[in-house]
Amino acid sequence: MKCLFIYNKESGKGKIEKYKDYILKSLQKKFGEIEVVSTTYAGHATVLASKAKENYDYLFVAGGDGTLNEVVNGLGGKVQKPIIGYIPTGTVNDVAHSLKISKNIKRAVKTIVTGEPFAHDIFKVNDKYGIYVCCAGLFTKSSYTAERNVKKAIGKSAYFFKGARELFDTKPVDIVLKSGELEVKQSVALMLVLNSRYVAGFRANKDASLNDGLVDVVLVPCNENKIKAKPIFKIAKLFTLGINYLAKRGEVIHFALPSFTLETSEATSINLDGEKSGQGTFEFTMIQKAVKILVTKGKK
Repeated sequence: MKCLFIYNKESGKGKIEKYKDYILKSLQKKFGEIEVVSTTYAGHATVLASKAKENYDYLFVAGGDGTLNEVVNGLGGKVQKPIIGYIPTGTVNDVAHSLKISKNIKRAVKTIVTGEPFAHDIFKVNDKYGIYVCCAGLFTKSSYTAERNVKKAIGKSAYFFKGARELFDTKPVDIVLKSGELEVKQSVALMLVLNSRYVAGFRANKDASLNDGLVDVVLVPCNENKIKAKPIFKIAKLFTLGINYLAKRGEVIHFALPSFTLETSEATSINLDGEKSGQGTFEFTMIQKAVKILVTKGKK
């Protein structure tokens, strides 16, 4: 078997360096020789994964959601891909939470060694790929604007403090969503496109299927020129009580879609898996069961 181990030594608080030898020894017992590369710049994991997609049987990744996103972008929509073994070492690790992969490094390694592949959906947004979330509006900039040194010091609380500042300068987002005969024109405080059970550390979509070819699209309406208390309170309930609870009460707009077109203003930034990813109009397409990730047997 040919294996590649990509790790982001800056992810989380840099703890991966302490466990690197343990990880390699544990994986080598089952998988044999493993090539090891540390990422050195933003987008490096995408370059490495792109070269690996047809040359390796397994691709082990240690990092946060951003590193995993880079790997997904490197593998893209190709049919032949290595199986991913994921060791979550980031600040939030939403994908790992959804797949019940432990943040404890030794337990995560055990999952890789003893687990089974789970075929996970990904999505394509214009020319980029994502695995768990795409969003715009209130609180969506903090994941890529929070300073690295602050995240290292206080963890995911850094996102909270950065997001709190957005309350004073974020305006509603005007969107047009089209899918088949469906067309929705709406001003929203938050647009959330979610293929995950967790987002921002909260279990907002506990009943989500991760491989049915559909994505949950959630809109929090805001029909005023400024985002005020009511939509903010709805967003808080969305993260704490969940999508289904608010959708049943008619407090949010919710669709499950395989693809759609999203039109926004040129000033609207889209967050894709925690990273800033363009502006304007987006073509969104689900790719069913596109990547395989090792998970604990019976826990998908």
